[in-house]
Amino acid sequence: MPSQLYISKEKLKNVMRYIYNKGVNSLDPIPIKKINNIIFYTDGHTRAFALWKLGFKKIKVEWETEELDWELYLICIDWCKNENISNISHLKIISHNQYKKWWIKRCEDMHKLLYSSPRKLK
Repeated sequence: MPSQLYISKEKLKNVMRYIYNKGVNSLDPIPIKKINNIIFYTDGHTRAFALWKLGFKKIKVEWETEELDWELYLICIDWCKNENISNISHLKIISHNQYKKWWIKRCEDMHKLLYSSPRKLK
């Protein structure tokens, strides 16, 4: 399952060029994580989308080993569910400027909301 809503058109073009020049086998595996019985991409959405566009039914993945901010990812997964995005083919391709405004800013705002306000002690 994706953990983002959009793909930057320019980033996709760069990944497609990279695949054309270097080959599919030169791509790093897509990192995935399982939380609450949901397996999702933690990164590499553009690479996964490019491979899907090229007709690949299976891609190389690897389990994410870094400790990331999983609360943020779970929120992103909820956003995807709310937008009916359940696989890589559902991601919307938008310009890089739109991507920065619609996705990067949304994530930054959510991060600020979660971590800028003081937390109440229980």
